Amino acid sequence: MNIKERTNKISWDTVSQELDTRGYALVKDFLSEEECDELVGLYDGPADRFRSTINMSRYSFGSGQYKYFSYPLPRIVNDIRECMYPYLAQVANHWAAALGTETRWPDSHAEFVEQCHKAEQKRPTPLLLRYAENDYNCLHQDLYGEVYFPLQMIFMLSNSLSDFEGGELVLVENRPRMQSRATSIELNQGSAAIIPVRERPRKGARGYHKVQIRHGVSEITRGNRQTLGVIFHDAS
Repeated sequence: MNIKERTNKISWDTVSQELDTRGYALVKDFLSEEECDELVGLYDGPADRFRSTINMSRYSFGSGQYKYFSYPLPRIVNDIRECMYPYLAQVANHWAAALGTETRWPDSHAEFVEQCHKAEQKRPTPLLLRYAENDYNCLHQDLYGEVYFPLQMIFMLSNSLSDFEGGELVLVENRPRMQSRATSIELNQGSAAIIPVRERPRKGARGYHKVQIRHGVSEITRGNRQTLGVIFHDAS
């Protein structure tokens, strides 16, 4: 099946419920082992595929390295962006309504990217991340300008059973007048986590309120861990 067919088969009602209740959702076994290997192989491929390489320790982001793709994106990355977006936009609009905000997300990713470009956000944000032993990623939010989409995806490309140990995806939810809540997520090869970019609605006794979310990666204790990050907005 191609990316569109696989996307259409996802139980989006379940995804929406998990995002509402847990603050994240899992899409299991979406990419094949061959597709994961293909994406991993791009990392050391031609430099013109990427617009920027970031060494995390230089900026105190953590330890490890990542590369932002340049346009045109690899087909599989572009297809994920275009096919996942309409379903996630429904969740984003549901969240906006719950919080009583006027923001509404367009039906297609092309329309949304046009909004980004009108705001002078024209650089692609999908990226490949590579971590070696002792590497980690500090808690952060992937905001690249005033226009941003509230959900993003992280695909595990490495085999969590043989390639590395440690390196869990960590979400920290800062709840008003409450202690922060941390969640550790383990991903199998080819699976993805859908997480908030900045915030999500949380239902309390007096209705919905915003909770801030940051994410990071715990220390890799053995081996190498590689992921694909799919962010739907472009950067300034």
